[in-house]
Amino acid sequence: MANKKVLVTATNYSVLCAEAKRLLEEAGCEIVENKLGRPHTFEELAPLVGDIDGVVAGVDTWNEEVFKIAPKLKAIARFGVGVDNIDLEKAKEYGVQVSNVPAGNANAVAELTIGLLLSLMRNIPALQESAKRAFWDRRVGIEMEGRTVGLLGFGNIAQMVAKKLQGFDVNLIAYDKYPNLAKAEALGVKMVSSDEVLEQSDFVSMHLPSFKETYHMMSDDQFGKMKPTAYFVNTARGALVDEKALYRALVANRIAGAAIDVYEQEPVQADNPLLQLDNLLATPHTAAETVETYHRVGLATAQALLDVFAGKEPANLLR
Repeated sequence: MANKKVLVTATNYSVLCAEAKRLLEEAGCEIVENKLGRPHTFEELAPLVGDIDGVVAGVDTWNEEVFKIAPKLKAIARFGVGVDNIDLEKAKEYGVQVSNVPAGNANAVAELTIGLLLSLMRNIPALQESAKRAFWDRRVGIEMEGRTVGLLGFGNIAQMVAKKLQGFDVNLIAYDKYPNLAKAEALGVKMVSSDEVLEQSDFVSMHLPSFKETYHMMSDDQFGKMKPTAYFVNTARGALVDEKALYRALVANRIAGAAIDVYEQEPVQADNPLLQLDNLLATPHTAAETVETYHRVGLATAQALLDVFAGKEPANLLR
């Protein structure tokens, strides 16, 4: 294998993916790392991609505009699951093999999802601010026991959320276009329609992939179907939610609160009106950001690139 140049747009690579980086370097690869600590814009990618052979991709956009100026690019190993930031049809047209790591970050995302739920229920961020300022504002929260948690989507992450929530003595319902009924039965989850999830749940958690048909799945109508006492959590993709509709629902108290880790535009802009609301909890697309995820996904993406460079088919090749 001739020396290859690999661009890593996922962040914290040297620190958290040292073993994966070593695997690539021992195979003769030159590594170019993300120095921004955030996704690259096209203008930032342009000077980097002219001579690269492979990419360990974060959530930067990889489309024909980029492929046109990356003539040597043969492989994109997505550092995660979702590939809505990669034009798969154009990648194939330009001879770029794209792979991802299904379930590689599932546990991390599931844990943060539950953490966000608990934070909403018990007002944890506001209570911390109160205590740190010695205000002693002891806000009254609610308990999860006996309530209904609805999962929109029932893939790897949602299934892990359901498994972890079993100890909370909640009622679990879920919607999925292609439901895994055996897994639902094993986890005590009742499969229902998407409307039933919205109407019956005290907590609605989003776990659907981002496709054209799921774009803005949560709109004014959908938020209007939720209980006014219900909470909404999105650790999936920002494009699934019409942020203006979410803003209207929160301002009008049509729902009790929301926690979002993902946004329609990332990095999220400081003037996003959602960030000004007291009943919104926001994190910066950090659900998968754990030491364990970086190690696991780092090794998988490194091996995927090495397989392509060696003329082999990588695991989880997206056709």
